[in-house]
Amino acid sequence: MSRSPLLDLAFGYMPAQMLHVAAEIGLADALAGGPRSSTELAKETGTHAPSLYRLLRALTGLGAVEQKERDLFALTAEGQRLRADAPDSVQALIKLFCGPDVWRTWGDMTETVRTGEYAWKRVTGKTSFEYFESNEELSETFNEAMAEHTRAVAPGIVEAHDFGRYGTVADLGGGDGTLLAAILRANPGLRGMLFDLPAGLDAASGALEDVADRVEIVPGDFFDAVPGGADAYILKSVIHDWHDDEAAAILKNVRAATRPGARVLVLEQVMPEIVTPESRGVVHNDLNMLVSTGGRERTEAEFRELLEGAGFTAVSLTGPLPPSGYHVIEAQPA
Repeated sequence: MSRSPLLDLAFGYMPAQMLHVAAEIGLADALAGGPRSSTELAKETGTHAPSLYRLLRALTGLGAVEQKERDLFALTAEGQRLRADAPDSVQALIKLFCGPDVWRTWGDMTETVRTGEYAWKRVTGKTSFEYFESNEELSETFNEAMAEHTRAVAPGIVEAHDFGRYGTVADLGGGDGTLLAAILRANPGLRGMLFDLPAGLDAASGALEDVADRVEIVPGDFFDAVPGGADAYILKSVIHDWHDDEAAAILKNVRAATRPGARVLVLEQVMPEIVTPESRGVVHNDLNMLVSTGGRERTEAEFRELLEGAGFTAVSLTGPLPPSGYHVIEAQPA
């Protein structure tokens, strides 16, 4: 009898935690200078050398580490991405999504499916955003994880949409400005506005350093109001965080700030009407929203309904864009 592939999926938590431990202790950063022994690495990472040796062996099976000799390990090309300073780093993403807080919410999914109540608030007593706000270290990890993800998807977004036709682009909920900076670098005549909660803007000065003279940083909450004056408003990975009523409230505030002829650009994955195994990325993200925020991934028809209810008319849908599967949903005031 052959082994069921379902078992490999069921035991998927094991490699996830191997990578999480490596990210959490800064293993790849300690290996950045070249091959080292488990004893040397244990001293630098503050770990138990025999246990670390066993983890290093396991990481060779994941393709993150290469075992040069019995106790001599080096990073592979893919393992380099576990370094915090790698331009394509995934360290913060792994620390966030395999960390204890997200781990607990996914572990409580059964109750979420039974009740429809999202797990994060039930497990922690706070919404995910309230929880991040109260935990400085986790908030920093979250912000860096979002920046890592945005660095990976920004080139595809910049190439897919003609941002040069605008005078000013506002990135709403734009965090440290990674996406806005990429758009401005590609369009030297463009000005930008970065809008987010004060905590989300903490690292903006670094990400925007080379385009700072063309950016206005505006702290605020899009549930209260959105600043006017932009020709295009970007909402990347914002709408999926929220239930329909909250998503509609955000879009209505954007509509109130939008002048005639301006555009709103919703950057999200789009759920197909009929899912296939190739849809697993968006389906997994949908479940993460289910347990973590109470939000959801939406179909094209659901996005159009939300936008029309907020006073917009959808103009076009571009994508999916590699490597993320994002779409650019462009809409204008009705």
